[in-house]
Amino acid sequence: MTKTFTVGMLSTNCYVTSCEETRETLIIDPGFDNQFEAKVVLTFINDYGLKPKFIINTHGHTDHTSGNWVLKKRFHVPISIHEKDACMLGEASGGAARVSHFDFFSPSATVLLHDGDSVKFGRVTLTIMHTPGHTAGSILLLGEKEVFSGDTLFAWSIGRVDLPGGSAREMGLSLKKLLRLPDHCVVYPGHGPETTIGRERRVNPFLQLP
Repeated sequence: MTKTFTVGMLSTNCYVTSCEETRETLIIDPGFDNQFEAKVVLTFINDYGLKPKFIINTHGHTDHTSGNWVLKKRFHVPISIHEKDACMLGEASGGAARVSHFDFFSPSATVLLHDGDSVKFGRVTLTIMHTPGHTAGSILLLGEKEVFSGDTLFAWSIGRVDLPGGSAREMGLSLKKLLRLPDHCVVYPGHGPETTIGRERRVNPFLQLP
């Protein structure tokens, strides 16, 4: 079961995805901008009897991490991020939040992720795929039939490469990895509507690679 919450001033997709048998739950990119947004997600978790096991950030930008502290305080679960974006959390997150006018910020990461790592919650396993380009530590979370793509891939577009830590060259290499995924794979992006790999292969101009 996956539930999408659109949160924050940049309309970030926060995903609450759970094992239907055990109710163990992964919370992806909680970019809450205020207490109301946090309460909506917390109420959903409580109402469905979910058991959060991890918070995972697909990358370190504030609009994907600002709600980390609320969830960590409530559920006492690890904050996980790729090792190359870990420097964007903690004190750095507080500074970025103030500049971006976010009310919240993220504590430091407690788990550093690497390419090929597995994240298990209940009977569900997601595999970490390192996809630098938007940031140096951007990742995807790949399941059997779905991929949580963060700001690497959107419907009809991709993440920006002109921000600090971004790289057009690295993004191109990361998109080639995505093209190896099957067409039926559902894409849950960091912003905007869901899509599929097959649809993006056909219509996304950034995937028309030589």
